[in-house]
Amino acid sequence: PLSVSCSEGVFKCPEDQLPLDYAKIYPDPELEAQVLSLAIRCIHSEEGCRWTGLIKHLQAHLGTCGFNVIPCPNRCSAKLSRRDLPEHVQHGCPKRRVKCEFCASDFTGEAFEGHQGTCPQESVYCENKCGARMMRRLLSQHALAECPKRTQPCTYCAKEFVFDTIQNHQYQCPRYPVPCPNQCGTPSIAREDVPTHLKESCNTAMLLCPFKEAGCKHRCPKLAMGRHLEESTKVHLGMVCALVSRQRQEILELRRDVEELSVSSDGTLIWKIADYARKLQEAKARSNYEFFSPPFYTHKYGYKLQVSAFLNGNGSGESSHLSVYIRVLPGEYDNLLEWPFSYRVTFSLLDQSDPSLSKPQHITETFHPDPNWKNFQKPGVSRSSLDESTLGFGYPKFISHEDIKKRNYVRDNAIFIKASVEIPQKILA
Repeated sequence: PLSVSCSEGVFKCPEDQLPLDYAKIYPDPELEAQVLSLAIRCIHSEEGCRWTGLIKHLQAHLGTCGFNVIPCPNRCSAKLSRRDLPEHVQHGCPKRRVKCEFCASDFTGEAFEGHQGTCPQESVYCENKCGARMMRRLLSQHALAECPKRTQPCTYCAKEFVFDTIQNHQYQCPRYPVPCPNQCGTPSIAREDVPTHLKESCNTAMLLCPFKEAGCKHRCPKLAMGRHLEESTKVHLGMVCALVSRQRQEILELRRDVEELSVSSDGTLIWKIADYARKLQEAKARSNYEFFSPPFYTHKYGYKLQVSAFLNGNGSGESSHLSVYIRVLPGEYDNLLEWPFSYRVTFSLLDQSDPSLSKPQHITETFHPDPNWKNFQKPGVSRSSLDESTLGFGYPKFISHEDIKKRNYVRDNAIFIKASVEIPQKILA
């Protein structure tokens, strides 16, 4: 039969497109029989189908051709060749029906994919690798309470451990309760607290006497210590007194060391006598009342000297002058020095007037020591600054009470006395 096209009720010839009269169109059975008897290959021959036959048999062949594309019978929207259909229907089709081999429930293909790996009836191994195998629905209870490889916190220290090792841990657990090794009756103690308990709390623990620093070597249980203290009061008191005496001696020695370290060693002393008015009245009330300066060294490893002052005078200057003296004290290095002491000494009472207003006028006196005077000889170790036999060498009439008022020798109720020694830079060869 011819294929004709129709546009607005007018038929056209497919060959020359000329209009056709529908009344003159008729079927040609003979020609149709000839066409249907022509031999052809399958329309899927390029895809691999080997079928050949008459045109009139083609439609019947396509009904069985493995290469012919047909829709999935499960109506899953997939279209594929007939030969691929069995695989799709059995394994790939989301609309196929599948029965779970473990719980026997029926699912569509896509629902079964979600069910796989979650079926409560499926037999699985414990995730902790303990070797146990069971249905999935029993797994959580097993992991929680039965699995020997489950993790569990220690009851005492709260650290996490694998269950089958927690028993061994308890032999080392620092918080595991243990009895007192001295059996003192105290309820269980955490293992790590036992040393502190034995040292501080245990009634049976051996203690040293609290007077151990004083020399008591007694050692007894804590319960017996009170009785020891009561019985040994006199002994302990004697020990404490002896300790105090030793410590007093050590303090004196330390004080001497500190004083020695603080002594100036450059041959110059500037001595401030503060609260001058009160000290002058004190000197007037007490005859020959002497004030002593801090000691000083003439130089490093040199002679040790000290200045003294009678604020109300001494000897020929008593009650009218300020008297100033210097003396030699026993020093650390006397055995290395030449004797008698023979270096020039200068005394000054410093004028505290403002240098920008007027030139200061210091009262100054200088002398060379008399080598025959006994107190410039090497001093004995027993001589001290308060020993009257060491009366210093100096000036009983250094400055009168009238002259000391003429300038700012006294300022802010204080005076400054300077003593300096001219001494070679190197006294030791």
